[in-house]
Amino acid sequence: MSQAAREQLRFAIGALEARAAKSAPSMAEAEFRCYSQFGEDGIIQWLVARVEIQSQTFIEFGVGDYREANTRFLLEHDNWRGLILDSGSAHVAYLGGSDLRWRNSIDARTAFITPENINALLADMAGDVGLLSIDIDGNDYWVWQALTVAQPRIVVIEYNSLFGHQRAVTIPYEPDFDRFRAHPSGLYMGASIAALHWLAGRKGYRLVGSNSAGNNAFFVREDVAGGLPALTAAEGWRQSRFRESRDERGRMTYVDSHADRRALIATMPLLDVRTEEQPSVGDLA
Repeated sequence: MSQAAREQLRFAIGALEARAAKSAPSMAEAEFRCYSQFGEDGIIQWLVARVEIQSQTFIEFGVGDYREANTRFLLEHDNWRGLILDSGSAHVAYLGGSDLRWRNSIDARTAFITPENINALLADMAGDVGLLSIDIDGNDYWVWQALTVAQPRIVVIEYNSLFGHQRAVTIPYEPDFDRFRAHPSGLYMGASIAALHWLAGRKGYRLVGSNSAGNNAFFVREDVAGGLPALTAAEGWRQSRFRESRDERGRMTYVDSHADRRALIATMPLLDVRTEEQPSVGDLA
């Protein structure tokens, strides 16, 4: 089977899954993967079937080369338009060599995203946006906190399951943060779901769920959330099971236990955004 035929089959199966996801009785039962890393494609289909979307637009930060992304199914299946950003240029090259660029309305830009530049980067996407996805493996909390120019109805944002759900903690802000430079394991990054829950409340959003993989939380703007559940951080948190840790040479180590993965970064500093205390990761245990 040719690559083109495989892609057509993949999309056709995804379209069938999308029909089932929209009518699924719960977010957990809606999960499926077509282009997303885990079950986000299904969860997003479930949400857009329940949240009134006036502007079918998306913004996604941290897309790699865009072969795997949270918004690509919206682009291809639902004909949304959007903007994707990444610090590299692989996504620009990929779109340039595919038919996505002319079949769909999508803009790809290269930028290292910071709280200082985020509003300028999104100036032409200001106002009501259908969905925002943030996955930059680091300053995710700080970038969402700084974002004011766009008001997405749905926000998908990565959280660090290793930080638990009790403390509202994030990595301290560093403008040029890099997860592997900060710690060779690559596990020290992002924020706890409790920190994102606290920030979401201040920005007018409610937590409506998390994917079963335990890395992405889903928030909906209060004015359009309707009857969707308003979960606590503890209710939304899921224990991650994926084993992406690395050693000093960058080789995968596949550390399995949640506690053992957290122990690898036990001495690394955090900031509690509610209390301004500065615990270490080990203190969370």
